[in-house]
Amino acid sequence: MSLIKYTPDHEWVSVTGDIATVGITQHAQDALGDVVFVELPEIGKVFAAKEVAGVVESVKAAADVYMPISGTVIAVNEDLRDDPSLANSDPLGTGWFFQVKLSNAAELDALMDEPCA
Repeated sequence: MSLIKYTPDHEWVSVTGDIATVGITQHAQDALGDVVFVELPEIGKVFAAKEVAGVVESVKAAADVYMPISGTVIAVNEDLRDDPSLANSDPLGTGWFFQVKLSNAAELDALMDEPCA
């Protein structure tokens, strides 16, 4: 079973075991408008929590995507790179950004159980 947490910066994290899938929330994609480009992190790169891990650009603005938890990137969503509109059409599903192998699961306790509006 997956555990889902949220950041104040409007990222979501779905955790199964020690693997976390990260994306942007419905609120974030609503605020951004039509997403036209995503910059995803490099596989194998190690991030600390709250570091900038990517960028999402829309017709309205560009926003950083922050790493919600410390870990190593193990996968990126190539479908999202090819079709950034997935971040709009299915932000909590096929529009995920990257997956991370957690280095400190206790950091999940600092995240929110519900997305902020």
